Amino acid sequence: MKTAILGGGPAGLYFAISMMLRDSSHDITVFERNKADDTFGWGVVLSDETMSNFEVNDPVSEKMIRDSFAYWDDVKVVRGDESMTSSGHGFCGIGRKKLLLLLQDRARQLGVKIEFETNITPERIEDLKEEFDIVVASDGLNSMTRGIYEDKFQPEIDMRRNHFVWLGTHQKFDDAFTFIFEETEHGWIWAHAYQFDDDTATFIVECGPETYKSFGFDTLNQHDSIALCEKIFAKHLGGHALMTNANHIRGSAWIQFPRVTCENWYFDNVVLLGDASATAHFSIGSGSKLGMESAIMLADELSSDKPVSEALQTYQDERKLQVLRVTSAARNSTEWFEDVERYLGLDMMQLNYGMLTRSQRISHENLRMRDPKWLASAEAWFQAQAGSNSKRSPMFAPFKLGNMTLENRVVVSPMAQYKAKDGMPTDWHFVHYAERAKGGAGLVFTEMLCVSKQGRITPGCPCISDAQVPAWKRLVDFAHTETKAKICAQIGHAGRKGSTRLAWDGIDMPLSDGENWELLSASPIPLMEDNVVPKEMDRDDMDMVKAQFVDAVKAADAAGFDMIEMHGAHGYLLAAFISPITNKRSDEYGGSLENRMRYPLEIFHAMRDVWPAEKPMTVRISANDWMGEDGVTPEDSVGITQMFKDAGASAINVSSGQTDKAEKPIYGRMFQVPFSDRVRNEVGIPTLVAGNIYEPDHVNSTLMAGRADLVLLARPHLTDPYWTLHAAVELGDTEQEWPAPYEGGRRQANSLAERAKAMAT
Repeated sequence: MKTAILGGGPAGLYFAISMMLRDSSHDITVFERNKADDTFGWGVVLSDETMSNFEVNDPVSEKMIRDSFAYWDDVKVVRGDESMTSSGHGFCGIGRKKLLLLLQDRARQLGVKIEFETNITPERIEDLKEEFDIVVASDGLNSMTRGIYEDKFQPEIDMRRNHFVWLGTHQKFDDAFTFIFEETEHGWIWAHAYQFDDDTATFIVECGPETYKSFGFDTLNQHDSIALCEKIFAKHLGGHALMTNANHIRGSAWIQFPRVTCENWYFDNVVLLGDASATAHFSIGSGSKLGMESAIMLADELSSDKPVSEALQTYQDERKLQVLRVTSAARNSTEWFEDVERYLGLDMMQLNYGMLTRSQRISHENLRMRDPKWLASAEAWFQAQAGSNSKRSPMFAPFKLGNMTLENRVVVSPMAQYKAKDGMPTDWHFVHYAERAKGGAGLVFTEMLCVSKQGRITPGCPCISDAQVPAWKRLVDFAHTETKAKICAQIGHAGRKGSTRLAWDGIDMPLSDGENWELLSASPIPLMEDNVVPKEMDRDDMDMVKAQFVDAVKAADAAGFDMIEMHGAHGYLLAAFISPITNKRSDEYGGSLENRMRYPLEIFHAMRDVWPAEKPMTVRISANDWMGEDGVTPEDSVGITQMFKDAGASAINVSSGQTDKAEKPIYGRMFQVPFSDRVRNEVGIPTLVAGNIYEPDHVNSTLMAGRADLVLLARPHLTDPYWTLHAAVELGDTEQEWPAPYEGGRRQANSLAERAKAMAT
């Protein structure tokens, strides 16, 4: 196969090597515009796992690379005069120039032709398409090939907000991959530093756009810019200079990171490779890794018996998904650094933990494998902050809200059951909630209890008023007598989302003719075309509904609930006032966010006034309508939260979406945690969060990193009412109490877990 490779970086060279290893008869030419020893980066980071992949593919080049490595096992975080180190991370560093020279030598050994100082024009690429069987565009994140055929590859380039400059130094950072945060008169600025050979370390300086502008980095030349960085980080450089190898660039050489994704990775016989197809932020050090591992798969596919078009399609389908996992982690890491000033006021222990887990690739239990001593100290710190001397996992730390103290941080999320009869809870509700109270969670939410029959979602939704007090009191009394769980009544009004069928009969679909009831909402906008058109509430309607909320709160107090929550999310009545998607009013309750918040705040104050002052009251909000700037945005959620905090909310239950059917949510593991993180750490209020959280690891990492104070699990509690008890067994936590009649089950579960662990080792 006659192959042209555009770009002589690590990915292109390693692809050439991989192809020749599979068939030495290939005719491969690498076209590189720079000289053989030109490079404009400093160090390259590769993990032990990546090196193992290289060893399988080509033991010769793997040994060449490994023999030139600088190794470190530790990650150190430095903030001012504080520092903290954790171990077990297993990184390797090599100079980019050294790596390129090694790969060039190996490629030549195998018969690859390399043409340096060769500028490839758009016209030449067209010629290469005709002359070669395959054209591999590994021409970097600013790929000319991708730009020429933009209509074919359909790239998206997201220019990230922070600015950074890639420098080097002869100061030693050979004991750890080091992150240094310095607070200056112009804001925070930080460095990513790691050794890559005996004499030199990479030193990347990064800061947010405000700090960048305030320092004047946008106007400085390279010499003055580097001198300023040396001054800022002087105490960490030990008298050593900072160096640039980007003298070819005019200006200061500061750049912003472009996050590149492409809909297609190939067309005809042209295929993208490495940064040309997808980029991973330097903060997780995976750019070269991704490109070189992609090179292996591309070589495998092109060396199979498949037709070229089929081989390229398979490569795209399979490798694109694998790369997405890494680039998604890189996006998480990017955003952590973009928001890092949010965390720099945290205790060093929590800051360090957040740093280590920022990409979500390293989990809580994975940290235990890497550095059990450090994680044990972190868990003890977390428990101490909660007023406990325990050494248990964060999820088993107590939490105090108002006069209510929870045994742990696990919460049974509100989940509609649709089993009420004419607004009355039934035995189903008693058994359902009682089982989950027995299951070990610290707090159990009811589903939304509607303030009136008109405010129900479906005919199967329960209400909360004097008529329902005996049934709810029976449940609360049972929970208080037989378990340590606290019970929260979530109180709300369906608004335009009412008068719909039971979920299993067609979720959000209107009832049959003659069965629907009149609805109220902020504006006369139906949920869907065939649903009931709600009446736009006038002042009399607002007063009536406010009185219903007040009566519901009084009923919840009479029933003995420990806590109440005002449901202001998911497009229900109060959320419909908050969102510009559903609030089109022209009076004082519409328009600006402050106006849209008037009625929900009015309801909140009325509820808070009749709820005992010592008991907590929370609000559930939708932090993102998932409808872009047209709806509530994460930025808006900060203002919404601040207003509820000022009104006296004890905590905010941070959710998202379900406002309108046109939403475009981005789901994923723990997908709502970033919204909670932002609200908690920018506004300074406790938060609760749910959303595709299903493992103890998810709970512990969310809590330990300070991204929420309580974690709600929904579907896991539908499949397992005893999720918390079983999670304790899974974690080897033998301190977790079980209901006394189940003591035999606890002993057996722990014994079986110990036996399984022993057999596994």
